[in-house]
Amino acid sequence: MPSPSFWFAGSTEEFAPADLVTHAMAADRAGFDATGLSDHFAPWFPDGRGTQAWVTLGAIGQQTTKLLGTGVTPVVHHYHPGLIAQAFMSLEELYPGRVYLGVGSGESVNESPLGLDWPGVAEQHDRFAAGLEAITALWRGETVTMDGGWFGLKEAKLYSRAERAPKLYVSAFGPKAAQIAAQYGDGLWTLGDPDTAPDIIDAYRDACDRLDREPGEIILQSGMAWADSRDAVLAGARRWKPTQLPELYVDDISDPADMQRRADAQMTDDAFAREGFIVSADPEEHIERVREIVDIGATAVCLQLIGQADPLGTIELYGERVLPALRGVSV
Repeated sequence: MPSPSFWFAGSTEEFAPADLVTHAMAADRAGFDATGLSDHFAPWFPDGRGTQAWVTLGAIGQQTTKLLGTGVTPVVHHYHPGLIAQAFMSLEELYPGRVYLGVGSGESVNESPLGLDWPGVAEQHDRFAAGLEAITALWRGETVTMDGGWFGLKEAKLYSRAERAPKLYVSAFGPKAAQIAAQYGDGLWTLGDPDTAPDIIDAYRDACDRLDREPGEIILQSGMAWADSRDAVLAGARRWKPTQLPELYVDDISDPADMQRRADAQMTDDAFAREGFIVSADPEEHIERVREIVDIGATAVCLQLIGQADPLGTIELYGERVLPALRGVSV
């Protein structure tokens, strides 16, 4: 089996655009195989950020050399699929062979502030599939007229097209979304949770078999934060607890303060650091936890930088200690 690749993701929910460019440049130098961004309109917690991912990716591409994309862009409301197709085809023209688009069905925190009455799960999936149908058709060079229910296209086509389309990686947290990933995507994107990921991966592969498609990348994601003491790293990262509550990905919960209250009531710091994201002052724990994600079946591990304690120190630690150990290279 080929060795997995290791991707870096900056957090648009936590950092300003210039900081995200700096982090991506540091990750590129540290030896990550990709540099990307989360794509959020609003943060998971009070006093966060809401940096526009696509604008910032254009700047990151100028300063880095690796794969480049989002993990993940919501496709259910505030981004018209035609504009998503246009934006990422333009990025591919700027940075040939480097661009991927990670997509998902979004969360209420991303969509409700922009006017959506948050739908149930079935409608989320229907909106998501219609959006991906439009994006992939436009990328193929088709002239598209369609009523997608929540959007429309009328004799639409992309007038600027790169030599190839970006790769499309589809986020899934259940079997229906895994089927959508198999139908439209070049790979599956899900959390690196050993309790949930295996079933999602199996559902994706089974759907690929039914559709007579080869399975693509298996991208498993976690957050990462390091500092020189446990207290410091937890203090800098604990506001990310809401990302560990499954209900926030499907229910109509969009107020960051409410999300933070729910997370603090339901989750201890220790559970967050040891069972959720990789939040530790011990480099060996980072290495061990990432290896566990690889063992689930990842072909790529996406590590999202979180926390205020020492962002650049976290990237440097991965470059000097963690990535070489994962690749079997002597430090």
